[in-house]
Amino acid sequence: MKPYNQTNISKNIFTRVFNPEDNEMFIWHRDKKSRIVKIISCDNWKLQIDNELPIILKEGYNYLIQKEVWHRIIAGNNKLKIEITELEESQLKWNIK
Repeated sequence: MKPYNQTNISKNIFTRVFNPEDNEMFIWHRDKKSRIVKIISCDNWKLQIDNELPIILKEGYNYLIQKEVWHRIIAGNNKLKIEITELEESQLKWNIK
């Protein structure tokens, strides 16, 4: 069972809703693709990246999580709703000349 409800918007964009009551299921994990996480609604939820202190998530902000980087969310109050855009490798490369 997943600790969230997911709604697919397109091939690489989806929303997820997390309940703070499921906090025991919010484990350290890595994703296969880099992603941009947009915070739609939250109340004192945190994101922790490996070897870093947790940061408080802010509504309307975007957070880049690189593929294969260990991370987790830490429950706050009320539900957390996010929009995730999975990125292809080509979207991560800078074209510098």
